[in-house]
Amino acid sequence: MHLSKRVGGHRGARAPIPRESRTIVADDNSGVDALTEEALAAAAAEAEKAFAAAADLDALAVAKTEHIGGKSPIALAQRAMGSLPKDQKADAGKRVNIARTRVSDAFDARRAALLEERDQAVLVAEKIDVTLPASRRPVGARHPITVISERIADVFVGMGWEVAEGPEVETEHFNFDALNFLPDHPARTMQDTFHIAPYRHAPEAGPAGSATSSGPDASGAEGSRQVLRTHTSPVQVRSMLERDLPIYVVCPGRTFRTDELDATHTPVFSQVEGLAIDKGLTMAHLRGTLDAFARALFGDETRTRMRPNYFPFTEPSAEVDVWFPDKKGGAGWVEWGGCGMVNPKVLIASGIDPEVYSGFAFGMGMERTLQFGNGIPDMRDIVEGDIRFTLPFGIQS
Repeated sequence: MHLSKRVGGHRGARAPIPRESRTIVADDNSGVDALTEEALAAAAAEAEKAFAAAADLDALAVAKTEHIGGKSPIALAQRAMGSLPKDQKADAGKRVNIARTRVSDAFDARRAALLEERDQAVLVAEKIDVTLPASRRPVGARHPITVISERIADVFVGMGWEVAEGPEVETEHFNFDALNFLPDHPARTMQDTFHIAPYRHAPEAGPAGSATSSGPDASGAEGSRQVLRTHTSPVQVRSMLERDLPIYVVCPGRTFRTDELDATHTPVFSQVEGLAIDKGLTMAHLRGTLDAFARALFGDETRTRMRPNYFPFTEPSAEVDVWFPDKKGGAGWVEWGGCGMVNPKVLIASGIDPEVYSGFAFGMGMERTLQFGNGIPDMRDIVEGDIRFTLPFGIQS
């Protein structure tokens, strides 16, 4: 009676389980079923599907936890291997490893693809547009006078002529006397010519204390006073003295005269002169040379004409004009330069026998030639050095 009361006093309490009954395991085959080949393949396929569906790395991390983490089907299957008989564990382990490798490879492939997509997105977002125009350093260009000088030289070199040069500071002998300029010729005065002041070195003590000077006097190094050459004709004289006959030279260079700078004049300008000395040369050869020269510069339809004129160093002499149909104010003839047969006195002064040899010479201003060929109305645009004006000529050449 005492026992029944005690039990009755704990109504609802469970009766103690016998000790031997605690070792009995419920009949649950879920862990073993997870080790079958079909179950592992299904788990791997589900993992692959989840990884493929991950749109970014964060979503892939969630899928990794579900299919590779400690509670994933593969992990549960691996733990279930402990309940298998020893003879079945080896085969089950192979199946689990195959499934685990399949899942791991799928994860790695998807992660690599998402990383590549992320890197590409970063490159697009942070890219530098290299198609934008860069700030380039300005390039240099030759001056228009240099361009036209080289064109002229090319024309005559193509004819078999040579290019000759000479000093810009010249003696009166080569600039005037040897070219048949008489002593009272107006060009020799200060109104047309820049004369170079004579110079002397500091006096040195001579014998018995006398002072001497080692510098040249006003007569210059070659026996006459020095000037800034007023034309490039002195180069012709030097060529006749220094070169063997026959002579065919073209002489480009700077010249100087006391002119005011205006639309058609400049105190420093460039000339090109030509000289031909050979047996039997006539005005016909001169005319043919000038026609070929003009057409090479201004076009095949260019027309020229000659008008009688006077120059001390040629006889007969002429002015050569060029016909320009597009001249401002209407088509017309424009003076280009001077020409003529070399004066016999000039030949004799250079040691050439005028009875055997004859020659012709011509000279043109390069600035005026550049004006003709490019329709430039004002010579100051050429000589003042404005880079905005001169640059296109140097680039186009």
